[in-house]
Amino acid sequence: MSPSLAAASLLFHQPGGHSRVAVACWPSVGAPSPPAATRLEERGSAASRPWVQLFSVAWPAMSRGAVERTVNWGHDASRGLAPDEKLEAMKVSKGLQNDTELDVKDLEELVAQYKNVYIAAKGEKFPSDPKKQLLLAILAVFDSWDSARAKKYRSINRITGLKGTAVNVQCMVFGNMGNTSGTGVLFTRNPSTGEKKLYGEFLINAQGEDVVAGIRTPQELDAMKECMPEPYAELVKNCEILETHYKEMMDIEFTVQENRLWMLQCRTGKRTGKGAIKIAVDMVNEGLIDRRSAIKMVEPRHLDQLLHPQFEDPSLYQDKVIGTGLPASPGAAVGQIVFTAADAETWHSQGISVILVRTETSPEDVGGMHAAAGILTARGGMTSHAAVVARGWGKCCVAGCSSIHVNDAEKVVVVGDRVLCEGDWLSLNGSTGEVILGKLPLTPPSLSADLEIFMSWVDEVKQLKVMVNADTPADALIGRKNGAQGIGLCRTEHMFFSSDERIKAMRQMIMADTTEKRQEALELLLPYQRLDFEGMFRAMDGLPVTIRLLDPPLHEFLPEGNIEDIVHKLSFHTTSTQEEILARIEKLSEVNPMLGFRGCRLGISYPELTAMQARAIFEAAIAMNEQGFQVFPEVMVPLVGTPQELGQQVSVIRQVADTVFARAETTISYKIGSMIEVPRAALIADEIAELAEFFSFGTNDLTQMTFGYSRDDVSKFLPTYLSQGILQHDPFEVFDQKGVGELVKIATERGRRARPNLEVGICGEHGGEASSVAFFTKAGLDYVSCSPFSSRIIEAIAKAYIKAEAYDAYLARGDQIMIAHNIIGFITGGDLPAEAEDKAVAADLWNNQPVASHE
Repeated sequence: MSPSLAAASLLFHQPGGHSRVAVACWPSVGAPSPPAATRLEERGSAASRPWVQLFSVAWPAMSRGAVERTVNWGHDASRGLAPDEKLEAMKVSKGLQNDTELDVKDLEELVAQYKNVYIAAKGEKFPSDPKKQLLLAILAVFDSWDSARAKKYRSINRITGLKGTAVNVQCMVFGNMGNTSGTGVLFTRNPSTGEKKLYGEFLINAQGEDVVAGIRTPQELDAMKECMPEPYAELVKNCEILETHYKEMMDIEFTVQENRLWMLQCRTGKRTGKGAIKIAVDMVNEGLIDRRSAIKMVEPRHLDQLLHPQFEDPSLYQDKVIGTGLPASPGAAVGQIVFTAADAETWHSQGISVILVRTETSPEDVGGMHAAAGILTARGGMTSHAAVVARGWGKCCVAGCSSIHVNDAEKVVVVGDRVLCEGDWLSLNGSTGEVILGKLPLTPPSLSADLEIFMSWVDEVKQLKVMVNADTPADALIGRKNGAQGIGLCRTEHMFFSSDERIKAMRQMIMADTTEKRQEALELLLPYQRLDFEGMFRAMDGLPVTIRLLDPPLHEFLPEGNIEDIVHKLSFHTTSTQEEILARIEKLSEVNPMLGFRGCRLGISYPELTAMQARAIFEAAIAMNEQGFQVFPEVMVPLVGTPQELGQQVSVIRQVADTVFARAETTISYKIGSMIEVPRAALIADEIAELAEFFSFGTNDLTQMTFGYSRDDVSKFLPTYLSQGILQHDPFEVFDQKGVGELVKIATERGRRARPNLEVGICGEHGGEASSVAFFTKAGLDYVSCSPFSSRIIEAIAKAYIKAEAYDAYLARGDQIMIAHNIIGFITGGDLPAEAEDKAVAADLWNNQPVASHE
């Protein structure tokens, strides 16, 4: 044993001079993460009868936890066994509620049972040599990197580029040595609300896993003030030191062993959106951080949570409340009950909103927890696995609802005299802990004063304008309320589905086989389009409105069903015979419609279609202008691949504008721009820019054409690509910076070479994803356009990635978090933090000195 380990270790002496060192093996990864990988404790215990006898003589209460963990020792993750089954069976048979009620004889019997389980599973005896135990424990932690739950967690949280995990071997201290010992988990501020007050839980005579796993429902942290005043006072002081040092809200694990406090671990605490905003604003007001640091502290998902729905008047559903648990993660959720993580994922994939109901959750359940709209557990506290993970994802969670009994085998949950089955509707209020029977309506949340303050700071530093994708005036108003600075994409095709009259006129246009018949149908569509555009201009008074001309293939406007059904339905919408309809459908049919007759190809083939839409835009603009609204129309041509295509459409649009303006005896400023979706357009952007006054990257199609992946079929092979590491992310979700991104940079540079004042933006789905926005900022784009509910999110994303240093700063922040994670007690082979201040704090903990001694 090294001198350092000897100094930092707690030794247990057996009769005859033998010693045992109790240690824990922890995974240590290169990115902050919850315990989705295996953590194995108390490896020094040999699970032999003398060990039980030793603890039964010295510390009877401690022997229970030590032996249980010895025989369990990570089988749930690394050995594929079910460690709780026999333990629970024994408690039921003896009528006991808590593990601590088992006596030494019970534990000896339990050890024998688990040894038999181990032999049956492994074909060998349970190892009694502590060195072999330690080696196997370390290997088990290494193996846990490739466990299904660890992979699932990394996938959900987009943790990539890591080759594996290191293993920290740390000496143990014990909180289960009687009523002068205990363990707890706390946050230095309330992670749900952001209130500046220690928030956590404490269990007397217990080990840390009992709190985190929710095995026992703990007491609030304030209870520790009464039963252990000196350790509590020291804990409060330590929390102040750590929060001041790291300038972050911290998540801390601690143990009290016989009235002595030990700080086990600290890391940056996960928080809700509401908590993140208040913490950031308060820390600025306290002088702890500056505004820019506060902006970087808030993650995009935090703002996303603030836009989640809430229940309408809670007083209206009080008679439907069937239980109350702990308000573990705020917000509201409505869904149908499922009992397994696998079912939650399956139902979610079918578009069904689900509530995952469990006795307690474990890292095995992360996939189902992510898929669920809300989570309900019968056991566990505010810092249990379910609570911490749900808060990190912004999911509604009610934990520790002791009035419910979950029967996984029969897939029912019993609440008093009610029996709820799989598929029944349930509503959760994560802010109050209420469990409500049935399906309740939801309403959008209100925005806080702290959020307004935070967003004003964002305005001072953000690099990108934030536009909104909106197809209706209602969406436009929502986007404007959420901070959008205009409409970056209005998809005109969506307007045609808003009424039976509109889709009927559209289908008449499609079925028309002559220009005259098409013109008749377009005349029917004109007033609808004009009315829609008037609403958009009215909602965006004083802001630009970018309207994309018709883009999708015409077949998307036809009825669904087999060919006979389609022909039959169209015969009621048009004057054509069934034979004429069938012939027209056959003429419009395509092998690959997404690369076929769509976009500007429609407008070039049917210029009267472009003319109708342009006329509706300009007539609506003039009408709103005459009513006192400021209008800034921008017409966008889709799927351009050659300057000749754009030139033809620009000519039609300008002719229509001149005609409308002459008739109205007035003019309005407008712009004509091009979508950049075809790789060829990106490569000849200088030629396109001679005709286009702005570019908007349609990253969905640009990604599809660059990769050669069909968005509709990519799911058939993408899971394999992701699991084998061929791709790190779904390129339709996370922007491909290396390939598609290079096209964006080329097009931007070449376009501005030809037209220096060219405005460049992006309106694809990638406009709502954080790392993508960081790239667009670096690439020099002027704006991103995203969904109306995401505009505040993107406004805040656009801030933190200031210039080119931003993403690097984010990664550096992750390094800082890991420094905090790794200064726990003694970690063999660990490296001290490089900074002098970090060294001072780490040294105190390293030498088992109270952190409070550090100035």
